[in-house]
Amino acid sequence: MDNLARRAVTGLIQFQLALAAIIFLPAWSLTYWQGLIYWLLFGAWCVVTTIYFLSHDRPLIERRMQAGPGAEREPRQKLIMTIAVAALVALYLISALDYRFGWSFVPAEIVVLCDVLVVLGFYGIFLTLRENSFAAATVTVESGQRVISTGPYALVRHPMYATALPIFLATPPALGSWWGLVPAALFAAMIVWRLLDEEAYLARNLPGYADYQLRVRWRLVPGIW
Repeated sequence: MDNLARRAVTGLIQFQLALAAIIFLPAWSLTYWQGLIYWLLFGAWCVVTTIYFLSHDRPLIERRMQAGPGAEREPRQKLIMTIAVAALVALYLISALDYRFGWSFVPAEIVVLCDVLVVLGFYGIFLTLRENSFAAATVTVESGQRVISTGPYALVRHPMYATALPIFLATPPALGSWWGLVPAALFAAMIVWRLLDEEAYLARNLPGYADYQLRVRWRLVPGIW
């Protein structure tokens, strides 16, 4: 295992352990089947995509490993990501606490349906990453970067966000909680703010992006916005 693969696998393990802690410790239950299914689905997606891109697009793996508020270069993006990460953590904590204390009830069929939405969102993210090797986890423009307008980028300007948002909006009910939708809504608002700020940055710094905006009208949902 080379250095990149070792760092990617180590990061994956650390992420899954952190996700397990934030789901299962607040729930404090060995019968939290909603959390277990969600955690396994998330882990499976991480493993499959890591293996695929280590074989097919190693620069993308490198770009995706630099993430979070501290990795952002733009001050506004640092603020946006700080709030977004806090909202995401709250989403998991509140959902798990909701399960523990029974604040709300989500029928099993809704849980399963939301798990299906999560899987579909994961597939959409995979297609986006496969299409765009420049899809870094931070807002930046690299030397030699070009506008990607094929695949999902021919439909919407931000397919990564368009497919990630359903995942995290479906996460609370997938975890058996309705109350988790409150921080999920805040997270969604931060993503919208992020993409608007990102568009302004790309229009200034990425040649051809302004023309791409004219060709592809829709940001997230074709025919709506």
